Amino acid sequence: MGVSKWIGGALGWSFGGPIGAIVGLAIGSILDAMSSGKPLLGEGQTWKNDKQQKYKSKSKQKPQTQSGDFEVSLLILASIVIKADGKQDQSELDYVRQEFLNMYGKKRANHAFKLFKNINNQNKISTRQVCLQIKQMMDHPSRLQLMHFLFGIAKADGTVTQDEIGKIFTIAGYLGISSRDYESIKAMFYNSVDNAYKILEITKNASVDEIKKAYRAMAKKYHPDKVIHLGEEHQKGAKEKFRSVQDAYEQLQKEHGF
Repeated sequence: MGVSKWIGGALGWSFGGPIGAIVGLAIGSILDAMSSGKPLLGEGQTWKNDKQQKYKSKSKQKPQTQSGDFEVSLLILASIVIKADGKQDQSELDYVRQEFLNMYGKKRANHAFKLFKNINNQNKISTRQVCLQIKQMMDHPSRLQLMHFLFGIAKADGTVTQDEIGKIFTIAGYLGISSRDYESIKAMFYNSVDNAYKILEITKNASVDEIKKAYRAMAKKYHPDKVIHLGEEHQKGAKEKFRSVQDAYEQLQKEHGF
């Protein structure tokens, strides 16, 4: 299966708007789509126009995010974060490839990384436009999952730069992620004395009842079932996020003796 055919079957709402333009350009530079003599995505310009029309017609209602929509959004945002500090660290690229392998298996991961490299070669990607399309079309739990992945990329080389943090913060704002949710996910990747409180989105002065209430709320917010529609391949990251909430709660149980 060529990458053009693969991505053609995986995309939903994301083949339209600014994301569609980025993906179209990336696919256009992949040899298997050109050497075959077949139209891009295997369905021709009519298919492309149809997808763009569906994007426009659904812009006022939020369709369920498909695995391919999440995947393409992830590829573009990962490219933005990796280039945030003006350089592309090999460990970050290796992290992306390894995550694709873990999620998709070797064959699909190779297709995804090939597309990623072509996206990564594009210099003019508007973070704002891409994020606003994602915010408009993607459900909130899936957007939180995107944030979790981006922090993993930033930390992959062992050093998180202020440029990377600033870029992820900007992305979070455009995606409609609250500052509390942003700090909660960020705390899952950094060790500090008050991380458990940040993950549960409470202050260090919280009572036992407030801690219990916060745990129930966060466990519900980050439960893997919230992104089950993205497919089994994205459950690993969702479970990691959920486990961080459980670990934070257990830590506070020990500290407060309840």
